[in-house]
Amino acid sequence: MSDDSKGSTQTVAPAEPSSSPHRKPSSKEKSWEQKTLAPTLAKNPERQAEFTTVSGFPIQRLYTPADLSGWNPDRDLGYPGEPPYTRGIHSTMHRGRLWTMRQFAGFGAAEDTNQRFRYLLSQGQTGLSTAFDLPTLMGYDSDHPLSEGEVGKCGVAISSLADMEVLFDKIPLANVTTSMTINSPAAVIWAMYLAVAEKQGADWKKISGTLQNDILKEYIAQKEYIYPPEPSMRLVIDTFEFGVKNTPKFNTISISGYHIREAGSTAIQELAFTLRDGLEYVEWGMRRGLEVDEFVPQLSFFFNAHNDFFEEIAKYRAARRIWHKAMVERYKSQNPRSWALRFHTQTAGCSLTAQQPYNNVVRTAIQALAAVLGGTQSLHTNSLDEAWALPTEFAATIALRTQQIIAHETGVSNTVDALGGSYFLETLTNEVERGAWDYIEKIDALGGMVAAIERGYPQREISEASYRYQVAVDKKEKIIVGVNDFVTKEKPLDILQIDETRGAPPGRTPTEIARRAFERRSHAAIERAAQSGAEQREPDAVHLRRCEILRDPRRNLRRHARSLRHLRRNSHHLVFSVSSVAVLSELCVKLLCLRRIMRLPIK
Repeated sequence: MSDDSKGSTQTVAPAEPSSSPHRKPSSKEKSWEQKTLAPTLAKNPERQAEFTTVSGFPIQRLYTPADLSGWNPDRDLGYPGEPPYTRGIHSTMHRGRLWTMRQFAGFGAAEDTNQRFRYLLSQGQTGLSTAFDLPTLMGYDSDHPLSEGEVGKCGVAISSLADMEVLFDKIPLANVTTSMTINSPAAVIWAMYLAVAEKQGADWKKISGTLQNDILKEYIAQKEYIYPPEPSMRLVIDTFEFGVKNTPKFNTISISGYHIREAGSTAIQELAFTLRDGLEYVEWGMRRGLEVDEFVPQLSFFFNAHNDFFEEIAKYRAARRIWHKAMVERYKSQNPRSWALRFHTQTAGCSLTAQQPYNNVVRTAIQALAAVLGGTQSLHTNSLDEAWALPTEFAATIALRTQQIIAHETGVSNTVDALGGSYFLETLTNEVERGAWDYIEKIDALGGMVAAIERGYPQREISEASYRYQVAVDKKEKIIVGVNDFVTKEKPLDILQIDETRGAPPGRTPTEIARRAFERRSHAAIERAAQSGAEQREPDAVHLRRCEILRDPRRNLRRHARSLRHLRRNSHHLVFSVSSVAVLSELCVKLLCLRRIMRLPIK
C-alpha cells in the first residue's frame, strides 16, 4: 500500500464505557444482590457458569444505570435522523417507509431467474437482488471448459448482453431497484445492466440499485477474486468515478460484512473489518482525486443478521456511530449524506441447518426481526431449504411472507428504535463499538486494510474465531437445535434440482444453458455486424474458445505453451498466488484440449 494512505489521520476511539470492574452499583442494587439474589442462587444455581453471545462476548446477569456511567443520551443516543445516528438515519424510519423487501434470487438460465423475479414481484417483493453462478462470478462464460459442472447451480448464468436482456425481460428497470452480487467482473456486469436499462428507455441519471463490487471482502472471506488487490482496487475506483458522473442514484459498492460473518467471524469482527474496508475505499477514492462528499454518498453496506438477537441490534447501531465519527473526524466530511450509513441485511445462511430444516423458518424470523429493530434499509430473508439447495418457489414465498408479517402484523415498525434506552442494549452497543474500534486501530497500524490482507491478519482472526465457535458446538456449550441436541429422525425434503442427469426441467440443464449462451453470442454478433453494415462473421474468438482451439490448433498450442512458460519463469513476481492459479488453470485446460485434438502426448 502506498505511503499516502499510511499517513492518513486516525480517528481516536470513544472513551471506554463503564464495564464490570468499574461499576458503581447503587445502594438499592446492592441491597437486591444481598437480600434477593443471593438466597435464590444458594437454592438454585444458574444454568451455566458464564453466559455469552453467539460470538462469545460475556453477558452479565443484570444491566442497570451503573453500566452506563458517563453515558450521555443526548450525545451517545441522540435522535433518529441526526448524528450520531444510533437510533437510525431517518427521522421517521419505518413509520415513513418500510424497508425494501429484496429477496436474493438466481438459478439456471436467464429465463428461469426472470420467471422467479417476476413471481416475487407479483407476491409483493419491492426490489430485486441477483445471484450469479460461479462461472459468472469468476469471469467465465458458460461454455468455458472450467465452467463445467457449475453452470446455473448457485445462481443465474450470464455470459453476454443477450443473457442480461432476457434476465430483465418485462421488468421495467426505471421503476425497480436492482442489487447485483458480483465482484471481480462487477464493471462488466454493470455495463450490461446499464445497456439493458438504456435499451428499455430508462434514464441513467434516475435509475437506482446497488452493485456489490466489494473486492476486499473477497480476499478476507469469500475468495472469489481474479486479480491481485491493488489492480482490483483500481477497477473499483473506476466504477466510483463513472457512478459520480453518470449514475448518481446508483450505489457503486455494497461493502459487505455478510460474507465475513459467514466465514466464521464474530459480530465485532464483522463490524470492524467491514467498516475498515469502507474506510479503505474512501482513502483510495480520495487518492484518485475524488472529493469525499462527491462519491461517499453512493457507498452502501451489507450486514449479516445472526441468531443472537440483541448482539445483532447492537452491531447495527454501533456501525452507524462509527461511520459518522470516521467521516467527520478522519475525512472532514461536510455532507450529512456521507455521514449516514445505509445498509442492507441478509439473514445468516451459516445458521441454517440441513437437519430439521423447518426450524430455519423460526431462525430466519428472529434474525429478520433483529435487522428491522436495528434499522435496516433493505432485507433478504433466507429460505428454509437453503442448507440443501437453491430455494424452491414454496420456500422462497414463505421467506418473503416472513418479512411481510413482521412489517404488517407485529407492530415493531410503529415506533422508531423501540429498544433504545435499554440498559442492556445501550451497554452492549457501547461494548461492540469499542471492540470494533480496537480492530480498526490495529489495522491502521498495519498500514490499512490492503496491507493487513496481504499479511493475512483479518483472515487469521476469522479462522481462530470460527475454530473457537466450532469447539463450543462440539462440547455442547453452544446448542444448535436439531444438530447437537434435540435430534430426531426426519423425512426427506423436496428441493430444487439443477442437474444434467435428473430433475432438471427440459432445456434447463447446464449443458443446454451453455449451448444457448454460445448461440446468443453468435446471433448477437451477427446482428451487430449487419446493423453496422459490416460483413457477417463469426463472433470474436476470445469468446468462442472452442472455435479458437479448432481453427489453428498448432499455432494456438505454441502460443499457450509460451504463455505458460512465461508465467512459470516470472511466478515469483506475482503478488497473489490466486491470480497465477486462475491463469495457469485456464492455460492448462487449453493445452490439454489442444494436445488431444492434435493427438499429442499429455505432459
